[in-house]
Amino acid sequence: MAVRSSIGLIEMSSIAAGFQVCDAMLKMADVELVLARTICSGKYMVLVRGDVAAVESAVEAGNRAGDFSVIDCFVIPNVHESVFPALSGLGKTERMESLGIIESFSVASLIEGADAMAKSANVRLTEVRLAMALGGKAFAICTGSVAAVTAAVEAGARAIAVKGMLVNKVVIAQPRPELLSEMI
Repeated sequence: MAVRSSIGLIEMSSIAAGFQVCDAMLKMADVELVLARTICSGKYMVLVRGDVAAVESAVEAGNRAGDFSVIDCFVIPNVHESVFPALSGLGKTERMESLGIIESFSVASLIEGADAMAKSANVRLTEVRLAMALGGKAFAICTGSVAAVTAAVEAGARAIAVKGMLVNKVVIAQPRPELLSEMI
């Protein structure tokens, strides 16, 4: 069985194109559809998983099908295992020594940033929120020691800034416990 540790995402400005792109991606290669949905400000996203060659082929086909409606895209060949629970909102934490947040104008660049956060330091990725009720923006949260969170936030912010999509980055040492209720 092939290892499905790679992911690919295409973010589009057109909902109609989103359906077309999703179909093209699924027809092109043996990939698993992880997520396909509308997101805030009238955009659409398609996220697939599979082996690296299949994901690369699917994203290439999707980009061709999406043409001018593609806002952003990526292929991450070996995504960090903590990204999926954080996308599902299952990465919650009970206690925080420090809290790091990165914020992006695009879903695609944010997932790349979250992966970079998780890979760069010993942090726990607790949430990746994608464009719903956020005006099309996205953010990721990690926890850990102040030094680890600082390193992770810097790595995530760099990954997003490369595409010109960074909104903000924040590290909060010893956050108040009330912040946990805001993260639910």
